Amino acid sequence: MLRYTAGVILLGLGLTLTPQLPAQDSLDNLAEELVRLRGEVETLNSQLNSLTEQHRAEMNALAAQKGDLEATARREDLRIRQLEQDLADNRERANEAGLAGEALIPVAQAVIADLASLIQTGLPFKVEERLDALSGLRSQLETGAQAPPRIINRLWSFYEDELRLTRENGLHTQVIPLGGQRVLADVVKLGTVAMYFQTRDGRSGQVVRQGDRWRFETLEAASDIDQIATLFDSMQKQIRSGYFELPNGSIALESAP
Repeated sequence: MLRYTAGVILLGLGLTLTPQLPAQDSLDNLAEELVRLRGEVETLNSQLNSLTEQHRAEMNALAAQKGDLEATARREDLRIRQLEQDLADNRERANEAGLAGEALIPVAQAVIADLASLIQTGLPFKVEERLDALSGLRSQLETGAQAPPRIINRLWSFYEDELRLTRENGLHTQVIPLGGQRVLADVVKLGTVAMYFQTRDGRSGQVVRQGDRWRFETLEAASDIDQIATLFDSMQKQIRSGYFELPNGSIALESAP
């Protein structure tokens, strides 16, 4: 009886313990899954924190760039306003200069006319070239190609050149009217006092004044031709000062300063 009871008890214990083994495995699996999930959560949380810091850094950088751009925009706006003011000031000065320039037009015209008259009645040295230069200034003045103040400055330079011609002695080449023809000749200009010439065909002569006009006159006397030859030879050797016997008498030349 006792053996039977003990056997029954052992059988009962066996039946009781056998279903608990799969439950323990399930708990272990759940624990492992929990650990894995917790690791993933920590990883994701770490990634989230990293992305949050990155986003914060990018936002700070964008905020700094925005501040720089706003500062640059303010500076550019200030510069534009300054340029606009400068432009307005320059326009006002240009208008004032234009008014002053208008008043200079008759002055420039009068100076051009006076210089042209002096050239036409003076020693016939490169008259056409000098008159052409004046004509160009007159054209620029009339068409507005150059502002009147600039024309006045150029006329002053032109006047200085004309004044220098009165002091200079030199050897030049120009076309002269001779015997009803236009002939290329070498000329020696002695200030505005006298001018002598030699043509390429061997003729020599001087400029002679008749009333308000000048003419080129060929000389025939051997002594006159020799004197002119000596003058030209000295000028070719850069001897521009000294005492010379010339057809119009003796003359002492000095180099221009």
